[in-house]
Amino acid sequence: MKIVIVGGFGVGKTTMVRSVSEIRPLNTEETMTQAGEGIDELGDHDGLRTKTSTTVAFDFGRISLDERSVLYLFGAPGQERFWFLWERLFSGTLGAVVLVDTRRLSDSWYAIDRLEQHGTPFIVACNDFGGPVHTEQQIREALDLSPEVPLMECDARDRSSSKYVLITLVEYLHTLSSESTQ
Repeated sequence: MKIVIVGGFGVGKTTMVRSVSEIRPLNTEETMTQAGEGIDELGDHDGLRTKTSTTVAFDFGRISLDERSVLYLFGAPGQERFWFLWERLFSGTLGAVVLVDTRRLSDSWYAIDRLEQHGTPFIVACNDFGGPVHTEQQIREALDLSPEVPLMECDARDRSSSKYVLITLVEYLHTLSSESTQ
């Protein structure tokens, strides 16, 4: 089963794949250079100016569910200049996690829009960066999320938190599948 983790630049997609994969993840992290100045900007949020590397293709990890079922995780690059890669990453995807930094909610609009255009089911996970606290309703309104889309908090650095995000997605996909067969 193929799952894609998407979101804006610097929201923790690589971190989530690393924290939860049972194998050493494949990643395409490269050192950020001066060529990215003015393009790969994260704003003035604490810790964001110190980001020194970025995903330039995708991250890949794996989780075995049982002897025959495996989750393949693909972390998509967040910068606009790499969005052309998303078409290929979305191919064959059962569902997606939209990882969100609540300090920069607007960075998630593109990911949500693309998933909706592709008809790909998704959940939204707010990665904890210690930013401002928003109510669930405020986040739903800011992202224009329907009430059916699961919204949760997480810490992408924490294996159990990342696993819970993926469990929530799989349960949501199962619910949607059950509803469509009725």
